This record gives sequence, structure tokens and C-alpha cells, in this order.
Amino acid sequence: MPKPLVNSCCLCQTTRMGSIISGILAIVLSIITIVVILTTRVHFQTILFDFVPNNIVKIILVINLCMTILISLLMIAGVLKRNHYLMVPWVVLGIMIAIGLLISVIYTAVVFFIDGFVLTGVLWLIFGLICSAVLTYCWCVVYSEYANLAEESERGRYNKQPYRR
Repeated sequence: MPKPLVNSCCLCQTTRMGSIISGILAIVLSIITIVVILTTRVHFQTILFDFVPNNIVKIILVINLCMTILISLLMIAGVLKRNHYLMVPWVVLGIMIAIGLLISVIYTAVVFFIDGFVLTGVLWLIFGLICSAVLTYCWCVVYSEYANLAEESERGRYNKQPYRR
């Protein structure tokens, strides 16, 4: 049975409220990113498959962001309905995105350093690692709520131990 990693969100909210906030934040950031991708002329490039045309990379990113919106809605529904099975896709997606973001930040910073843009590389590394840390914390909050709901469904909703520590 999974164990909760944190007991509260930001030291003042429950993991339930933190999970809902994390889901809403993922939806809002995905929508903003889709708008930016579709309205700007930014050149996107993948790490491994750098021969893929820019338009195909944009389409893949938009599809991934739409899936993130769908999975975040599913996670919010799972939190509201107290169903931990609906949260599983977000828990898996969240840790995969956190690992991918960390690799992408380090790779992009190294490319900036190699190309001679040291200040840009340092700033990219600092802000990227901060974003990775925030994303990992949001994942820990959602995972903790998932663990709490899994434990609750295993023992029954109204069968809580009165003085559990």
C-alpha cells in the first residue's frame, strides 16, 4: 500500500485541496502553452529526433498538452469523488513529466553553455530547476492524496482508527 509523502500542501492546505489546485494549475498552464505554441513563431526541436519538421513537433506538443488537460480533469474528478483509480494516470504522467523536464532543462542548459551563451545557460538552469522542484512538489501532494484515498478505500471510509499517529 502506498504511503503519503506529505501531510499537507504548502503547510496550510489539505492534500485534497492541493491536488485540486495542482490539477487546475496543470490545465491552465497547458492551455497557455497551447496558445503560445499556436500563435508564435518559436522553433521547437526534439532531443533525439532532431530531423522531425517543426510543424510535426508542434502538433505532437499540442496533442500531449490536450492529453494533459484530459488526465488533469480525470484526476480532479477522482479527488472530488474520492476514487483513487481515477488519479493513477495523473500520478504516472506527473512523475514522467518531472523526469522529462529535468532532462530537458539540463540538456538545454548544456547546449547554451556549448554555444557560448553562459548567462542564458545559467538562467535556464536556475529557472528550470525551480520549475522542476515545484512540479515534483505538486506530484508529491497528488501522490499523497492518492495514497490516502487508496488506504481509505482499503479499510472503508467510515472505519478510520480514532487516534492514528
